[in-house]
Amino acid sequence: MPNTPSTRRIRAAHTAATITVYQAFPPAIAGPAAAEGRFPAAFERDRMTWIKPSFLWTMHRSDWGRSAGQERVLALEISREGFDWALERAVLSAYTGRVHESRAAWKRELRQSPVRVQWDPDRDLRLQPLDHRAIQVGLRGEAVRRYADEWIRRITDVTALAERVRLERDPALLPAETPYPTSAAVAAGLGAATA
Repeated sequence: MPNTPSTRRIRAAHTAATITVYQAFPPAIAGPAAAEGRFPAAFERDRMTWIKPSFLWTMHRSDWGRSAGQERVLALEISREGFDWALERAVLSAYTGRVHESRAAWKRELRQSPVRVQWDPDRDLRLQPLDHRAIQVGLRGEAVRRYADEWIRRITDVTALAERVRLERDPALLPAETPYPTSAAVAAGLGAATA
């Protein structure tokens, strides 16, 4: 299926003030993060970190929290203000002619931006690819610092939920992910549809 904006729409659990993203970590990071509501010193701020609003895409990426180094799945409620800041500065991880002025301009933007976005097929309860895409947001440099120090409102360990969903495959267990609103300008930069 072509990667048209209609297949690229941010879907997430969100409120008027927050959006929930997911990450999977080893216990040494996830345990203290969930207990204290912030990342411990072991969290590497100098590396790019990827946040994912799609619960099932996170399950695909972490094999339901069973992959080495991804044994604990965290739901992180972050401020919409912070997430929107990231989207406004995001550059697609792959060149797209209908989004970028030129390949050279895209490469320049990619080097300068603290935020990278990629779209991958979202997943169903059996982790099979769907027709629509899920967004992954990569944060580095200033974006990682803002994420870790300013945007996080609550961290919840959802590893038990991941296992329950894996075993029961009950859609009623899934977080309610609905279209997340973005401005036309941000959506255009992401090659996405507005909510």
